[in-house]
Amino acid sequence: MINKELQKRILSSIILIPIAIFFIYQGTLFFGFFLSIFFLATSYEWIKMNKITSLKITGVCYLFFAFTSAYLLREYSLGLFILILIICIFTDLGGYIFGKIFKGPKLIKISPKKTYAGSLGGFILSLVAALIYSKYTFLGGLINLNLSLLTGMGVNKTYLLFILVISLISQIGDLIISYFKRLAKVKDTGNLLPGHGGLLDRIDGIIFAIPISYLLLNYLR
Repeated sequence: MINKELQKRILSSIILIPIAIFFIYQGTLFFGFFLSIFFLATSYEWIKMNKITSLKITGVCYLFFAFTSAYLLREYSLGLFILILIICIFTDLGGYIFGKIFKGPKLIKISPKKTYAGSLGGFILSLVAALIYSKYTFLGGLINLNLSLLTGMGVNKTYLLFILVISLISQIGDLIISYFKRLAKVKDTGNLLPGHGGLLDRIDGIIFAIPISYLLLNYLR
């Protein structure tokens, strides 16, 4: 029997994912508009969650940087942008599934639901999803090759390393937002998404993985 929380998560995803895909593929003005809405919504959640003025300002500035990076990365390479999203989504999904099934020792106090099994599951599921993307889509195969050319390393070695690094960053981003939620003494950043909480709860890993990916790309170039 699927619990009510999971039912809400599935329903929200069914509604949100096609909308996100539409704006991502449209690009430019459409995607800029989409990111602007997300920026305003997440900034509102951040400001409402935090009481300290300096934290509010720093957080909003970082969100602006993160969403600007998302726009620039999407404009530079749709394939790479989709890859980052796949890694982050399946890292989160793997953490949720493996954590629920295997439970086990807790990972860290600031996020009591996180377990070592969940963290490992995040790495495993993101690897599987990203490798399928690489093998069975044109964009994935192209990104795999481009990464190897940029780093000068073997194709498979570069791609695997990149996936693991982005998955790790996504998990760290999740923990960072969990820390600030714990600091603010709230369970979720908001209640906009049934079963998910706020937008920041859903994209906490993405807003760290995308800017770092964009900076890495510029460094490698």
